[in-house]
Parts: sequence; C-alpha cells; structure tokens
Amino acid sequence: MNRVILMGRLTRDPEVRYSQGERAMAVAKYTLAVDRRGRRQEGQQSADFINCVAFDKAGEFAEKYFRQGMRILVSGRIQTGSYTNKDGVKVYTTDIMVEDQEFADSKNTSSGGGNQTANTPGISGSIVGDGFMNIPDGVEDEGLPFN
Repeated sequence: MNRVILMGRLTRDPEVRYSQGERAMAVAKYTLAVDRRGRRQEGQQSADFINCVAFDKAGEFAEKYFRQGMRILVSGRIQTGSYTNKDGVKVYTTDIMVEDQEFADSKNTSSGGGNQTANTPGISGSIVGDGFMNIPDGVEDEGLPFN
C-alpha cells in the first residue's frame, strides 16, 4: 500500500501550470515544511521539505486558495523518479501525488473555528456544530453537487 498523510506549512505560493492539448489541466506544485517529531540535536534540521503535486480540480483549488505560510493537510501517494540534469548527473526525485488536501487551520486561526476542508474538488468550508458545512465567501455555485 502506498499512502501518505502529511501536515505542514506551505513554503511558498503554489506554482501552477496548465497542460497542453484538448483539455487543459492545472498542475500545481508546492512544498510543505513538515516538522520532525522527537528530540533534535543542535544544528540539525527540524523540518522536512516535501514536494507535492496536485492535478486538475485539486490543482485549481491550490492555485485559488493556498498561500505561503498556510498550514494544510495532504494525503496521497509517494512517487519516485529520476532524470539526468544538464551536467550529466542523475538526480532522484520524490513527490507526493495529492489525492486530498485540506486546510489544517480555520480561516481565522485566532478565533479558533473548525477545520476547513478541500478534499472535495471545488468545495471548501468549515464544519459547524450542527454537522453542516459553511461555504466560505467567494465560492459560488461552481462544483457544488446540487443546485
């Protein structure tokens, strides 16, 4: 089984490109700074910087709503690869192919509200006490499963 779940902060705004062809698809790349657990020795790195790739609707969502410094939760699968750089050196890569992504903090972290979710493409909101989702400002009827 190839499944990973990560929570960390975005190191920068997502970089988004669109594929060419009949149906253009968003491809968002971003890096999460994920804290390491346990004791760290002086001078050691306390976080891992993990590259993530989100496709299509998830990529569009990342482009629209994710910003540097936000804490997000990502689940997906690990994919490894390699290429030869311009100096002829083989470089190995490890990326997370995003299947679900969520806000790990509420819109207003100081107010302590509920978690925001973004695992359903095009829909985000926070769970309120009655179990229903609040749809945040700026999200129109796009992508909602009903009209």
